[in-house]
Amino acid sequence: MADVPTLVEQARAGRPRAVARLISLVEGASPQLREVMAALAPLTGGAYVVGLTGSPGVGKSTSTSALVTAYRKRGKRVGVLAVDPSSPFSGGALLGDRVRMSEHASDPGVYIRSMATRGHLGGLAWAAPQAIRVLDAAGCEVILVETVGVGQSEVEIAAQADTSVVLLAPGMGDGIQAAKAGILEIGDVYVVNKADRDGADATARELNHMLGLGEARGPGDWRPPIVKTVAARGEGIDEVVEALEKHRAWMEERGVLADRRRHRAALEVEHIAVTALRQRIGDLHGDRRLDALAERIVSGGTDPYTAADELIEGLTNGG
Repeated sequence: MADVPTLVEQARAGRPRAVARLISLVEGASPQLREVMAALAPLTGGAYVVGLTGSPGVGKSTSTSALVTAYRKRGKRVGVLAVDPSSPFSGGALLGDRVRMSEHASDPGVYIRSMATRGHLGGLAWAAPQAIRVLDAAGCEVILVETVGVGQSEVEIAAQADTSVVLLAPGMGDGIQAAKAGILEIGDVYVVNKADRDGADATARELNHMLGLGEARGPGDWRPPIVKTVAARGEGIDEVVEALEKHRAWMEERGVLADRRRHRAALEVEHIAVTALRQRIGDLHGDRRLDALAERIVSGGTDPYTAADELIEGLTNGG
């Protein structure tokens, strides 16, 4: 059993092994997870969470690495959660984005962790909210969450991040794909990476046009900026950071940031509660109560909705 108070204390002191151990407890759904979350709760709320999403090949990892460099120059402690596809054999992270961010490996002000999706749709590991909380409590001022580039299920990043960055690249049909995938609704900042390629200006114009076709915005509403970058050379990255800071200031001024964080917490509570109920229902397979309800449905004595209501009532009343 892990000594949770000591681990939390060491994580607060910036010791990476303690941070790694806490995230491992989260990922493994350890019996000590409740104790970990209770210990971290008073220590969180200070980090700014930025989500990066986009199709495969747009340069998410390169852009994330460039953003780490930019924030470190500003003296910020940075955490990175790189959510990878799961290995079908081990369930572990497959790509290992830490390899692509190796230039930051020896920087004590940067913590990088690859997490496996474990088949979870939406491009985010189910444990990501708790892992974000660990990095927040460990003193990371900016947390970059880079999601799996799997296309149309990417929109879940919007529920986890304070600010969502959508990356596109010229010559990949990304404009049309973005419209199909619904990510035009979730982006707070849009980045056209690989802007030294032919078609970058056209991609930016197409994106601007599609954003203009979206929902009407009032005078004080946020209009997502479009920034062109060449992340491999660090070009345009300062402009991305500037756009992120402007969005954060806009959210704080209008109370949007607090609303997003409350919504995020509500979703997390809902997920935990539903998961617990699903586990309890799973334990009923072969149980006489479930068999009896099924028999009544087959014989026409009741319907599935009424049976489900009875089942839920029995579970919530401890029956």
